[in-house]
Amino acid sequence: MDETVYKHDEKFRAMKPEAMLAFLLDTYPDRVVFSSSMGAEDQVITHMLAGLTKDPPIFTLDTGRLFYDTYDLIEKTNQRYKIKIKVMFPDKAQVEEMVNQRGVNLFYHSVENRKHCCRIRKIVPLQRALKGNQIWITGLRREQSPTRQDLHFAQWDAANQIIKVNPLLEWTAAQVWEYVNTHDIPYNPLHDQGYPSLGCQPCTRAIQPGEEIRAGRWWWEQPETKECGLHLSGKR
Repeated sequence: MDETVYKHDEKFRAMKPEAMLAFLLDTYPDRVVFSSSMGAEDQVITHMLAGLTKDPPIFTLDTGRLFYDTYDLIEKTNQRYKIKIKVMFPDKAQVEEMVNQRGVNLFYHSVENRKHCCRIRKIVPLQRALKGNQIWITGLRREQSPTRQDLHFAQWDAANQIIKVNPLLEWTAAQVWEYVNTHDIPYNPLHDQGYPSLGCQPCTRAIQPGEEIRAGRWWWEQPETKECGLHLSGKR
């Protein structure tokens, strides 16, 4: 598997994102999924996938704590591209147990609590969505965060036993927005209000001038802990 990942990574360095996606859909039929957080990068990839197939394999995680604008964007995106983004939900019993034991806003009290919440609301549903697939496409970019500097175009995700592919890895924010505007792609209006990175509503704030892109995510924590656990390994 390491050899396959390495070859893909080397190959993708010379390919544009659209070509990478076409290659993956052709090479791994019915074994490719794209996880969208409905952010600008993910909307770019959704646009590309919709141009390659009538039934793009896209899913998103509904944690139960998202912004209304995010839910609205899911609907608008489905209507624009005539697709159906699959929505994955956390297990009701697990959420109830967590909230009743640790509180509704447990994530503010400790990093351990916050990661536990992310695991219940994101990681467990993600694992269900990835099961049975070989390729996991993401909208991750190296520029987004200090924790994402060691990413590759293709890498092995040991936690989920799947090849993760990051087509927009080396794109800048300016490139993302140029593409969005050129193709009139629907996007979350909160991006225009100082939210370059969007997650759950209680864990996301607008950033201040000069702050890095993901400064508004879990802003009460140190930069090195600011991942929910979905994306951890940069190993090829």
